[in-house]
Amino acid sequence: MKAQTKETQQLFTPESVIETLKTGNERFVANNKLNRDLNNQVSDTSGGQFPFAVVLSCIDSRVPAEIIFDQGIGDIFSVRVAGNVVNEDVLGSIEYGCKVAGSKSVVVLGHTKCGAVTAACKHVELGNITALLSKIQPAVSKVNKQEVTAESIEETAITNVELSVEQIKAESTILAEMEKNGEINIVGASYDVATGKVTFI
Repeated sequence: MKAQTKETQQLFTPESVIETLKTGNERFVANNKLNRDLNNQVSDTSGGQFPFAVVLSCIDSRVPAEIIFDQGIGDIFSVRVAGNVVNEDVLGSIEYGCKVAGSKSVVVLGHTKCGAVTAACKHVELGNITALLSKIQPAVSKVNKQEVTAESIEETAITNVELSVEQIKAESTILAEMEKNGEINIVGASYDVATGKVTFI
């Protein structure tokens, strides 16, 4: 597999990006990954990069976006922060990926058994983690369960993804306009740490 070029990037549509990621995840789950020469991809991308997607995901070590979508060097922009939350730095990174570098899709990727979501549900306060977890509290409030259970945590994780998608659209006029014009799509998804499967929301 060769690295993305400007020409191959331009062939993608927002819809075909999602299909490419779905197919890549199916290969990952089946342990049937494409054969890539990563050293060649390093060389091929040394003069520039043309990723087709931006993935905002959690820092969780079990959820490396390139691996679970079976992609190579230069294929996707990977934005990672605990709880896949949105702030101005994340928004700026996504805007760069789409408006400047030409990516056609934004995927907010949550996951099961998320430590950040669990901590937010339990109202943990600890150093700078407190401020980060406050960004997940809208999802906690929306789910509004009296008791923290495994089920309520998973429901909160999905809600957190949905709210992050809404926040991106609400707080970035650049990305909202690009989506309105059909240049990109902004979607949510969830990764199951037990099965390796990504489900698009």
